Amino acid sequence: MSLYLADAEATEAAGRALGAVLHAGDVVTLSGPVGAGKTSFARGALAALGLDGEAASPSFPIVIPYATPETRLPVAHVDLYRIDDPSALEELGLDDYLFDGALLVEWPEHGGRALPGPALRLTLSPDPGGGRRLTWQAPAAWGARWPLR
Repeated sequence: MSLYLADAEATEAAGRALGAVLHAGDVVTLSGPVGAGKTSFARGALAALGLDGEAASPSFPIVIPYATPETRLPVAHVDLYRIDDPSALEELGLDDYLFDGALLVEWPEHGGRALPGPALRLTLSPDPGGGRRLTWQAPAAWGARWPLR
């Protein structure tokens, strides 16, 4: 399944739709090339969770945690681009965020099989006609919650 996103605004709107239904324990992975809109999507999700202002990119810090009351539930925005060894994920303590929060993980392929799961796997890619194409693999746990059709 896929969805066409015309621009950065549409990408953030898709993120907001997802953020509105995000629950504690959810893992959302965001794959795609540089500039495909992963951070824009995450910013939309964080806005829907109540974050006031623009979310910073976690490229340098790797993990940016957000907690209540800043967001309606704790969420960690993670960027694994600079991770060379998946065993390093254990040191990040990502599992700890899932007790009462959620994870938004960019560049999940750098984490290998070390990421907590099951994850809602999203891929953003440039569309030949302009804009972006969002594709997804939703685990059974997402059932009827998946907001994008």
